Amino acid sequence: MNFEKARFNMVEQQIRPWEVLDQDVLDLLMTVKREEFVPKAHRELAFADVEIPIGCGQVMLKPVIEGKVLQAVRVAKGDSVLEIGTGSGYFAALLAARCDWVRTIEIEPELVRLAGANLERNGVDNVVVIQGDGVAGWPERAPYDVIVVSGGLPFVPQALLEQLKVGGRLFAFVGEAPVMKARLVTCEAEGRFRTEDIFETVVPMISNAARGETFSF
Repeated sequence: MNFEKARFNMVEQQIRPWEVLDQDVLDLLMTVKREEFVPKAHRELAFADVEIPIGCGQVMLKPVIEGKVLQAVRVAKGDSVLEIGTGSGYFAALLAARCDWVRTIEIEPELVRLAGANLERNGVDNVVVIQGDGVAGWPERAPYDVIVVSGGLPFVPQALLEQLKVGGRLFAFVGEAPVMKARLVTCEAEGRFRTEDIFETVVPMISNAARGETFSF
């Protein structure tokens, strides 16, 4: 398989037509090797417009979704980033290529090992993979410039909002099947947030997302 041609086609035929026009994002998707984070059994699907199973009931999101999220959160050099739901480590690698450091939390030990190995093999040294339940965030290193939740949530926990810096952005997939909102929340001032629903989709739920005691309105 010609990975470079497939990568180019992914960007030009899938991602750009879906109104991902930020050239820095498109360049990043051309640079970080997606196939290196895909399970070997599915490597030929690395650039297809599908979710790729990675084990533990989780998937790599479609490339178009990853592109839209990257464009929305506008990660920049100097940003501190928290990702919830590490998966294969690919999206953490994308975030890390644009900021100083990423902390990414994964509840499944199998995926912690997978992501850690993928990131190390690809020379990504500014990502810390943490095994734990990230539904309530990671307050030890808060506040963050960017928080990305890589799976579905019934709603955004107040604990996550409280871990955003003023000017910080949080991206999450909110709701339940058959329709979830891809939601960007911006902290405009202490305790004041602006919410924008960017598109509709369906993604697997984050583990433990339905535990009522974890959430507050």
